[in-house]
Amino acid sequence: MSKNSFMTRKNVDEYDFYPTPDFATEALLARETFRGGVIWECACGNGAISKILKAHGLQVFSSDLIDRGYGEIRNLDFTQELPNIYKATHIITNPPFKIAKPFVEQALNMASGKVAMLLRLAFLESADRYNLFKTTPLKTVYVFSKRLTMSAKGEGKNKGGMIPFAWFVWEHEYNGKPFIEWIL
Repeated sequence: MSKNSFMTRKNVDEYDFYPTPDFATEALLARETFRGGVIWECACGNGAISKILKAHGLQVFSSDLIDRGYGEIRNLDFTQELPNIYKATHIITNPPFKIAKPFVEQALNMASGKVAMLLRLAFLESADRYNLFKTTPLKTVYVFSKRLTMSAKGEGKNKGGMIPFAWFVWEHEYNGKPFIEWIL
């Protein structure tokens, strides 16, 4: 998707920039290991996820479509065809929800290990995504029992989240039905 393909709405960031709270990334790392190789954070925004991953000693490559002053590569459209130099062992990101499915599909093509996406819980529903779940190795959905507080552009603080979120984790070597776990 190009920068021009996003729709704007009042009080909403036009590129779906909602930085991930630190504890959300910490919760993922407390439940999943990402061994060996490079982790690609392909919608890095201001580096919220990347900084936590690096603090845990993980090797991270960060990119984004929009230049927000963070990342090794800026103005990179992850949903477009990319050369093999962008392959990674794992991909962890909080993608723009309105193009989450193309992000998941691309990530599964670009990563050889795990793909972890912070998505609205509603990503589980939709006839459009049914085949995605039936044909990809979704291993675990970690549902946040308390709603995450995320604000547009990372500005201001909300008093409470309004949308339920979960980490969706795919693992290429996994063959079975997905599990649902909860993050308290």
